[in-house]
Amino acid sequence: MLYAIISEDVTDSLPKRQSARPAHLARLQTLQDSGRLILAGPHPAIDSENPAEAGFTGSLIVAEFASLEDAKSWANADPYMDAGVYVRVVVKPFKQVFPS
Repeated sequence: MLYAIISEDVTDSLPKRQSARPAHLARLQTLQDSGRLILAGPHPAIDSENPAEAGFTGSLIVAEFASLEDAKSWANADPYMDAGVYVRVVVKPFKQVFPS
C-alpha cells in the first residue's frame, strides 16, 4: 500500500538539511531502485524553484510499504530525523487516484 510521509521542518533548518542531504537522498534512491517511490521532495519556504537561503518548510514522500508500521519505522530512521531537520512527521495511508 502507498503511504504519505509529511514532514515539517524546524525553523532555520537549511544548514541541518544540507549536512544530512546525501544520506537522505541515498535512502530515497534505494526506494526508487526498488520501484517503491512514487514522489519525493521538499516544500520551498518561498514561491520559487530555488529558494536559496529561504530554505524549506518540510517534505513530502509518497512510497509503497508493507504496512503503516513499516512506513513509520522507515520515516523515523531518516537521516533528517537524526540531524534535527524535522519538528514533526505524519505518516498516513495514501490512495493514488491520478495518474492512473
